[in-house]
Amino acid sequence: MSIDLAFDREHIWHPYTSMLTPLPVYPIVAAAGCELVLEDGRRLVDGTASWWSAVHGYNHPVLNAALTTQLSQMAHVMFGGITHEPAIQLAKQLLQMVPSTLTKVFFADSGSIAVEVAIKMALQYWQAINPQKTKLISLRKGYHGDTFAAMAVCDPIDSMHGMFKELLPQHFFLPAPDCPFDSPFTPRSVEPLAQLLSAHHQDIAALILEPIVQGYGGMRFYHPHYLSAVRALCDKYGILLIADEIATGFGRTGKLFACEHANIAPDIMCLGKALSGGYLTLAATLCTDEVARGISQSAAGGLMHGPTFMANPLACAVALASLGLIATGAWQQQVANIEQQLKRELAPCKQFAKVKDVRVLGAIGVLEMQEPVNVAALQAAFVAQGVWIRPFNNLIYIMPPFTISAKELSQLTQAMVQVSA
Repeated sequence: MSIDLAFDREHIWHPYTSMLTPLPVYPIVAAAGCELVLEDGRRLVDGTASWWSAVHGYNHPVLNAALTTQLSQMAHVMFGGITHEPAIQLAKQLLQMVPSTLTKVFFADSGSIAVEVAIKMALQYWQAINPQKTKLISLRKGYHGDTFAAMAVCDPIDSMHGMFKELLPQHFFLPAPDCPFDSPFTPRSVEPLAQLLSAHHQDIAALILEPIVQGYGGMRFYHPHYLSAVRALCDKYGILLIADEIATGFGRTGKLFACEHANIAPDIMCLGKALSGGYLTLAATLCTDEVARGISQSAAGGLMHGPTFMANPLACAVALASLGLIATGAWQQQVANIEQQLKRELAPCKQFAKVKDVRVLGAIGVLEMQEPVNVAALQAAFVAQGVWIRPFNNLIYIMPPFTISAKELSQLTQAMVQVSA
């Protein structure tokens, strides 16, 4: 039976698209290694790792086995009043990997919900200690998810959520960091934060940011010293620091977590995407003993959140297997090799008139174009070249699986060079 694209177009909503003039979709029937298989048999090298999650590639035998074994025991049980071994073992593994000051784990069911939980943690913490502190600080060009509390800390103007601005809680926003990762650090870039905290720290509960890499806000890489300075200022003024590592966690930037570039630890950390190796939706929000103690002393007496599929055993089991693969350390050489190859093979694009900037960090390669791209036309051009690359706004980028071969990666970079010339 062929895939009914006409039905899909008429009735199924895809991300960020119109039901009147939807972007074309491509029918996928299988995935293995770093390739997606189209219905007509063509194979596409996947440059996005299914929105940055399938870091081990597809149809991985270790992950398949973990899922199959768990399925024979139980697929799901509620987490209220119940616990199970996959959740316990996954929490143990996570706590071995994250900064040692993070000791408590809340399992959520998506990245956006992990951010919602982080915000709720920060606000409940201060309800018990200083109820005046109800505001948040975020960065321009930041992106933290599509649910309402998460939208409220995304860039309020230059983002996909601008239309909801009047409906969202109003928070403080800082200029996007103006200190590129590979350039000399400019201390003036943190002056707006110092001024804001000096004037309003008594009202501010937490600062949330994507460490080192601002993702959907423009694939911007900023200097580790900025992150270090943010941590120091939060400490000085008694502000909680929330690190949204959903996109950057588990090796994507060349460090296990992007916070390691600055040798800092947040008070609250959000994880997702690569956590389950791209198999099932799962996320986690971790916090310190101090944050957990404050929340437990609040009027509610506990953290007021509990998704139905929280700590789903299937998702926890496959995530534990995924982290086991990460824990072998193979990702370190894989990501280093990808970074070197991306820098070498995307370098010619710096000479093209249509290209504004070329950026590479870890297993992330970005072409920032002078003008917004025609997504549908570029998508078709990439598919014709046997690759899956999903551009947005004025960005053509790849974040491939760590297991990609040099030949497959060259196929991606050659396609990027060709369309940008």
